[in-house]
Amino acid sequence: MTLNVTLIATFSLLALLLILIAKTTSFKILNNRHKNSPFECGFDPKTQARYPFSIQFFLIALIFLIFDIEITLMLPIPIMSSHSNLMVFITMSSIFILILLLGLYYEWSKNALNWIL
Repeated sequence: MTLNVTLIATFSLLALLLILIAKTTSFKILNNRHKNSPFECGFDPKTQARYPFSIQFFLIALIFLIFDIEITLMLPIPIMSSHSNLMVFITMSSIFILILLLGLYYEWSKNALNWIL
C-alpha cells in the first residue's frame, strides 16, 4: 500500500517538475499590433492568400477513394465462395461488379475522367 502511494507521489512530483521546467524555459510571444487588430472584410490583400487549386485533382482523388473502397469490398469475395452456394456467389459477385460498372459509366458520361488540367 505504501509502495503505491510512494509511486503516485513520485510521478506527481515528476509531472509537476516537468510542468515548471516547461513554464520557465518557454519564451513569451510578443503581441503584434496587426495580430490584435480586428479583421475587416472587403479590402484588397497585398498578396493572394490562396493559390488556385484545380478541381480536377479533387475529382481524381475522389474517384481513387471510391474505387479503393470498392476494391476493399471485393477482397472478401473469394472467402465468401467457400461459405455459400455457387449460384449465390455468382449472383452477388455479378451484382457488385454491375454496380461498379454503372458507377464507372456514370463518371465517364459526366466527363469526370477527362484529364484537362
